[in-house]
Amino acid sequence: MPELPEVETIRRQLAPWLTGKTVTAVTTAPTARAEDVMDAVGQTVTAVRRRGKYLLLDLTAGDELSTRGGLPAELIIHLGMTGTLARSAAVGRHVQVVLALTDGEALAFRDPRRFGRVVLRTRGDHRGLPTLAAMGPEPLDDAFTPAVFGAGLRSRAGIKGLLLSQRPVAGLGNIYADEALWCARIHPRSAACALSARKVSALHGAVVSVLRAALDSGGTTLRDYQGLDGARGRFSGRLQVYGRGGQPCLRCNRPLTRSVVAGRGTHHCARCQRRVRAPRQPAPAPPARRRQAPATE
Repeated sequence: MPELPEVETIRRQLAPWLTGKTVTAVTTAPTARAEDVMDAVGQTVTAVRRRGKYLLLDLTAGDELSTRGGLPAELIIHLGMTGTLARSAAVGRHVQVVLALTDGEALAFRDPRRFGRVVLRTRGDHRGLPTLAAMGPEPLDDAFTPAVFGAGLRSRAGIKGLLLSQRPVAGLGNIYADEALWCARIHPRSAACALSARKVSALHGAVVSVLRAALDSGGTTLRDYQGLDGARGRFSGRLQVYGRGGQPCLRCNRPLTRSVVAGRGTHHCARCQRRVRAPRQPAPAPPARRRQAPATE
């Protein structure tokens, strides 16, 4: 599934080409997971943003007769597991949505497994998109500090599952969670609240450095992902742990372990990444016995 580096790569390619263009028509396949996208007709793309693993196309109504009453809207695109975008008007077997543009070009959303979504909302209205509505801080922003990150880890949940929830930090998925945890020497099942301040700082640095390195390489292509220009991500050759189950750890040479954590295939080194458990919670104190007043005659 495309994660932050892949989606940001596409955003950087989309922004200079798509900004300023007006949507003239929308075509959807019967199988498309699309909501209200026809309302994009007549609206102009004013910016292309990203939030976590979502692309956000800011739209401004082209006339007062807009079905949204002239209110600014945003087209929200989630690529799912196999979604890709292309500058093409071609309609193929797996093309779910096509936006025709004023200059005769088009933007097509192709999604063979149909886990992706295209949704039009009034800007900032994320009803029905709970992950987007509750998403944590952006890891590449200056405001994402170890202290901010640590405040989101006060949970007894396993650290990998918590990272995948998007609440303590936005944009991490299965690949980069494994990579960051290996770099920080943290077991994926370790309780988040049991991590020391030193480990939290190490994980913060690993998240930022791994995501920046992957972004510099145009993301990771394992099977389906490609940029707007059709290029594959080059970071797959630099993965330290993800997908290398049974191969030697690049630090200690012990075979890497593959398991399932939070429902996802997970890779870690049992020697380098030791599990830390949450401290036991004290048993609740028994209720105080109520003293009875002495009997009176």
